[in-house]
Amino acid sequence: MSALFLFGRRQDLGFERDVGGSPRERNHVRFWRTDLAADGGRPVWIGSATFDRSVGLSHTTGQITHHIAPDIDAERDTLIRDFETANRLTTLYFVTGVGPTVNGRSGDGDRYFTDGELAVGVLAMEGARATGPIEKLPSPAPITIKNQFWSWIRPTLSGQ
Repeated sequence: MSALFLFGRRQDLGFERDVGGSPRERNHVRFWRTDLAADGGRPVWIGSATFDRSVGLSHTTGQITHHIAPDIDAERDTLIRDFETANRLTTLYFVTGVGPTVNGRSGDGDRYFTDGELAVGVLAMEGARATGPIEKLPSPAPITIKNQFWSWIRPTLSGQ
């Protein structure tokens, strides 16, 4: 797994999971610990998730690399579902990040699109499983309207 940099340093934790036994396709997630604390002093972590869809030449260096799938929200949603399935989330909500992007480019030149929302998940205490349903905080009305529009446009972006 290659290093990604945030806060001037590479990720503190990184995981990958092969999909279908193929080295061409895999889920990637990286986490950086911040200096922030919340919820009784627990550390705040920031994560990034991508799906490697194929192997090919880098658009910028010409070296062999993995290319990411353009729908980066799909990988965010997969990661959240994995945390939910493992009973690790107690609370989930979304905050506006960069805003909608329909034709972004990764550092390696791969096209991506996103609704621009950041998922914020509160994990169960260390070693514990979440009990009861996940508290899902509602989005403000403008975000709900934007998400409805985005759910309509997202399938058309996948075909580009």
